[in-house]
Amino acid sequence: MSVATKPDIRAFELGPFATNSYVVRGPASNDCWVVDPSYSPEELLEDVRARGLRPVAIVLTHAHCDHIAGIPEVLRSFPGTPVWVHEAERDWLGDPELNLSAFSGLPVSVPGPDRLLKEHETLSIDGLDWRVLHTPGHSPGGITLLHEPSGTALVGDALFAGSIGRTDFPGADFDTLAASIRTRLYTLPDEVTILPGHGPPSTIGREKRTNPFVRP
Repeated sequence: MSVATKPDIRAFELGPFATNSYVVRGPASNDCWVVDPSYSPEELLEDVRARGLRPVAIVLTHAHCDHIAGIPEVLRSFPGTPVWVHEAERDWLGDPELNLSAFSGLPVSVPGPDRLLKEHETLSIDGLDWRVLHTPGHSPGGITLLHEPSGTALVGDALFAGSIGRTDFPGADFDTLAASIRTRLYTLPDEVTILPGHGPPSTIGREKRTNPFVRP
């Protein structure tokens, strides 16, 4: 694949839960997505401003508090940026019990959503098409964003390098997550790179071979 058609993705490890927040940019304009803005996103916002980028959406792989807490700061810097989340979590952004922040003692309630995402929907930025895969289990509305031409998948907290998302939260379920991983992620080509919500990148092939929690 040519560099001109490959997404430019930068990761920022933010907040007390070491959440990976991402800036996704296309090849030919200054438009970008902010994916899963976590607590204290100043470093991410400094990068966006330094490169002269313009966020056209805040895209959420799911709506747990550590993936949404930075939304107000993003909106203060870039007012009017729409917030996109899967339809199963439409009520989570403003509900601290659903987004789990109520249990931390620091309730999080943020604006949105402005767009509800669905399975197999295509999201486009600067000519690059990303497919929405519904990957519930860690949360009911968990999604993966897949850019097939470059073999890149933003998987949220569904799958990690050597691990999987927690399933002891309200609304989580191990069997559902295992089915999501086996039927929607492990069916992707082995060379697909996964960019998770926590920890380092991996590949589908590596996780199929070595992940001890969900076997193919």
